Amino acid sequence: MLEVITIDGPSGSGKSTVSKALALKLNYSYLDTGAMYRAFALEVLNKGFENDKERYIQLLKDFHIRFSYNNDGSQRVFCNDKDVTELIRTPEVSMWASTISKEKEVRERMGYLQRKMGEAGKLVAEGRDMGTVVFKDAFAKFFLFATPEIRALRRYKELLEKNISVNYQEVLEDIKRRDDQDSNRELAPLRPAEDAVLIDSSNLTVEEVVNKIYIIVLEKRKLWKSM
Repeated sequence: MLEVITIDGPSGSGKSTVSKALALKLNYSYLDTGAMYRAFALEVLNKGFENDKERYIQLLKDFHIRFSYNNDGSQRVFCNDKDVTELIRTPEVSMWASTISKEKEVRERMGYLQRKMGEAGKLVAEGRDMGTVVFKDAFAKFFLFATPEIRALRRYKELLEKNISVNYQEVLEDIKRRDDQDSNRELAPLRPAEDAVLIDSSNLTVEEVVNKIYIIVLEKRKLWKSM
């Protein structure tokens, strides 16, 4: 088993905020896999290759991503040495990330990069297929979910805080479309791992979710270390 904690879930379920807070609490590294797909999607859009699969697949070999972290757990995302932290959080990039994530070559490359990052252990990895595909041997797996309406409201507020002009109904429709794409894609569809702990975050605060996961992690880690 790897000393990796996976937190999967749909868009707006709170997995990013929870994962960052949990990583800080445990003194683990944090891996935002969604940012990797978003960063690549942005690169494709910037190159104008969104309608040319062959050309954007070729971009994968030169795609480099790295993260930097502040003391409060906040991260900066760099794609090919350019800071794209804010640029990757728009609805357009979000939808395109979901579209290209269906491609086998994209998922294989991202999965390879993610597993390399997990080799050192002590990692909280969040995404959509962390527990089912990338880190099948993680010692603790979680799946967060919430109603589409609540998730849309969270994302709406997040975008407003970043001065991105959107309306709630558009965000809700984007959430529903993303859910449909992610859950019904042929390759690595969004679903809980069989051994994942399911947590409904609809009516829970971030602190409540983090504490719930933290207690379970300590129990699982103690059991794992004793094996």
